[in-house]
Amino acid sequence: MTMQRGALSRFKVLELGSTIAGPFCGRLLADFGAQVIKVEDPNGDVIRTMGESVHGRSLYAASILRNKRTIAVDLRTEAGRGIVRRLAEDCDVVIENFRPGALEKWGLGYETLARSNPKLVMVRISGFGQTGPYSSRPGYGIISEAASGLRSITGYPDSPPARIATPLTDYVTGLYAAFGALVALLEAGVSGQGQVVDAALSESALSFMESFVPSYDKLGIVPQRVGSKLPGAAPNNLYTSKDNEFIHIAAWHDSLFRRFCVAMGNPALADDERFKELPGRARHTDQLDDIISAWTTSLDVATIEARLLEAGIPASKIFTIADVFRDPHYRFRGALVRVPAEGLGDVTLAAPVPKLSRTPGEIHHAGHEQGEDSIDVLRQAGFTAEEVDALVAEGVVHTGGAAQNAG
Repeated sequence: MTMQRGALSRFKVLELGSTIAGPFCGRLLADFGAQVIKVEDPNGDVIRTMGESVHGRSLYAASILRNKRTIAVDLRTEAGRGIVRRLAEDCDVVIENFRPGALEKWGLGYETLARSNPKLVMVRISGFGQTGPYSSRPGYGIISEAASGLRSITGYPDSPPARIATPLTDYVTGLYAAFGALVALLEAGVSGQGQVVDAALSESALSFMESFVPSYDKLGIVPQRVGSKLPGAAPNNLYTSKDNEFIHIAAWHDSLFRRFCVAMGNPALADDERFKELPGRARHTDQLDDIISAWTTSLDVATIEARLLEAGIPASKIFTIADVFRDPHYRFRGALVRVPAEGLGDVTLAAPVPKLSRTPGEIHHAGHEQGEDSIDVLRQAGFTAEEVDALVAEGVVHTGGAAQNAG
């Protein structure tokens, strides 16, 4: 087994979560060295069925389950729940994203686990939080996003609310959950007491509505969908080039706008009374966008981008994932990492973020198959060979074909 290194290497994490938010939280901690044990249903986390696969191996799981050891346990059995209680005694963090109350029904609630491990931090991820009228509602990220207000401002005004084609709210919540875990661990180091981190998908999405909360409170303004614009900042929009590519230009600050007008070959535009200052440009965004579009559609995207970057104007063409793979900047930064993966050969994964100068995150291995580390984890937790054999024979623990590797 590869020894974990990194800033969080002294922490042990038990991941009970499934799908995206819980495993992403665990992945963030594992990337920076935390020793993460993923407890998975014997049938496998549903994440293994999402996205594409090669030779029967999930590419999504190769990334989001990386750096973790996996143990397949049937939590519907008392023996399986006993394994979790025993593992939690030696862990600093437990991550779960079942519906509120599920762990309590299984005898795995925070109060129960903390009795034998007072410094334990439990990260609880759910659709609407552990308390409140909606707490018992089922809530995938996109459902909680719909209830947060964020979805109401996504898309174009003449179309229904759109979604981003990635589980944004799950990722945001996993990020908040990991942040909360680290805050609680820091506090536990001082007080000697753990606590519960209650991360709600709906509240995580709502946090992205930050600027609109006081505006509604004081002015009653309900924000609407505006497409690719940013209200109050102009020009800050998406434009089409002559070669039918898209480029986003953000030249809304007054000094930037003046340089932008020069780059367009139209310096007099900066003195137009409608556009001289930001408030005027915000009021006349449509007229300004028409002028800019006439310019962008006369040039190919490479020429537009080169002229604007030379003038110091924030702008970028819209990258596809293929563009990212070809891009020299991402290559220089090591943003894409080639990792050996059993059954896949090598696979490219997104690198750990952010970059730390002294103790950077690392990818030690791609995601393991369900149950691949069951025997190893149980032996290290103090289970005897006889106990492990009995648990496997009873179907409580599944090994994923790892039995031959036990030693």
